[in-house]
Amino acid sequence: MSITATGNYISKAEVLNALFLKGLESGGAFALWRKPKSNKLEYIQDDQAAPTRVNLELENLPAGFLAHPFADQEDKKAYFIQASKYFQFQLDSIPSEIELPEWLSTELGREESKTQIAELIRSKSFSQTKPAGKCDQKAHFLNLVEKGIEAINSGLLEKIVPSRTRLIDLPENFDLAQTFTRLLEAYPNSFVNFFHIPGVGTWIGASPEILIETKGDQFYTMSLAGTQPGRGENPLKSAAWTQKEIEEQAMVSRYIVDCFKKIRLREYEEHGPKTVLAGNLLHLRSDFRVNMKSTNFPNLGTVMLELLHPTSAVCGMPRKEAHDFLQSHEGFDRSFFAGFLGPVNIQEETSVFVNLRTANLQGEKAILYAGAGVTEDSDPEMEWEETELKCNIIGKFLQNPFD
Repeated sequence: MSITATGNYISKAEVLNALFLKGLESGGAFALWRKPKSNKLEYIQDDQAAPTRVNLELENLPAGFLAHPFADQEDKKAYFIQASKYFQFQLDSIPSEIELPEWLSTELGREESKTQIAELIRSKSFSQTKPAGKCDQKAHFLNLVEKGIEAINSGLLEKIVPSRTRLIDLPENFDLAQTFTRLLEAYPNSFVNFFHIPGVGTWIGASPEILIETKGDQFYTMSLAGTQPGRGENPLKSAAWTQKEIEEQAMVSRYIVDCFKKIRLREYEEHGPKTVLAGNLLHLRSDFRVNMKSTNFPNLGTVMLELLHPTSAVCGMPRKEAHDFLQSHEGFDRSFFAGFLGPVNIQEETSVFVNLRTANLQGEKAILYAGAGVTEDSDPEMEWEETELKCNIIGKFLQNPFD
C-alpha cells in the first residue's frame, strides 16, 4: 500500500530521511545505494548489533552488502551487512506510488529527522584508524610521487598509485539526505553509496569503477584509468589522451588478461578502450565479459575478485612490489578507500565496485581520499592536480549540498 506523509504524497527527501534515520537508530549496520545507469535505490539493514565478517566466497553468501578495506586483514575476511531488512524504490516513480514497508513508514514525517540524522552522524561516525602525519600535505605527496618515479626508473616498479587525504569540516547545517540526492543527480554513471558499520566506519561515495559483476551466467569487469577534466559542450568528442595516459590504461587491461591466463580462461570478450564520463571527469575504459556457463566457471566472480584486488589502477604493478612500496612510503592506512564494496546476491545479482571517489565521515569532519597513477612519464605537480580534482568530486557536495 502507499503511505501518505505530507499532503497527498511522499517526497523522495522524506523517504531518504526515513531510511537514514532508521539505519542510524537501529544500532546495526546498514547500506544505501544506486547502481550506475539505474533509477533503483536500494537499502538493506542488518538486525545484528555486532559487525559481521565473512570469507570471500561470493556464491555462498546470503543477500547482503560487502565492504573490504584496501589492505588485506590477516584472515582476508570482509565486513558484511546482511539483508535482514530490504527496501527498494524507483527514483523516477511518482511519489504517491512509493510503497513503504511497515517498519519504515513509522519513521516518515518526523519533523526533527534532519537534526537527528546530523546529530547521529556526528556521534556515531568514526573509523578505527584515522589518517595521521603528513598524508594531507602537498610536499609529502610530491615527494611520494618522486620516490615512485625513482622506483620505476630503477626497474623495481612499472607503475605506482600513491594516494593522499584531505580533511574538511562538515557544515553546521549538514543535510545527509540532500547530499546523497545531489550525488545521485550529478553522477548517474557511478555507484552512489552510503554505508555505516558501528564501530568500524561511516562512508559515502560515488565510484565509477566496477571490480566484478555477475548476473545469471554473465561475468563482467572493466579496466579504468587515465583522468582529465571534461571540457566543452561535448567532452567525450573533444578528449585528447597523452601517451602516458593511454599506456597507463593499457597496463590495467593487460593485468586483467594476465589474470584470465592464470586460470586458463581463453574465451572472453574485450571491448575498448573508449572515453567515458564520470561526473565532470573523463577516463579511458575497456570492458571484459565472460559466459560462466559455456566456460564452466560458475565461481568466476570469487576467483577473479581474489586475483584482481588490489588492481593496478589503485595499487600499481607488479602488485606485490607496488603494495609493499605504498605500505612503506604512503604514511597512512587507506581503510576502505581503494578497497571494494557492493551488493551481493540481491535479486540474483552481485556488483562489487572499487571504493573510489569516497569520503569517511568523522563526526564534524570528513576525510577525502584520492590517488593518481604514476609512470616514468609522470609530472608530480600534475599528479597533485589530479588528486585535487578527485577530492572535489565528493568534497564539494559535503560542504555545499544546496549549491
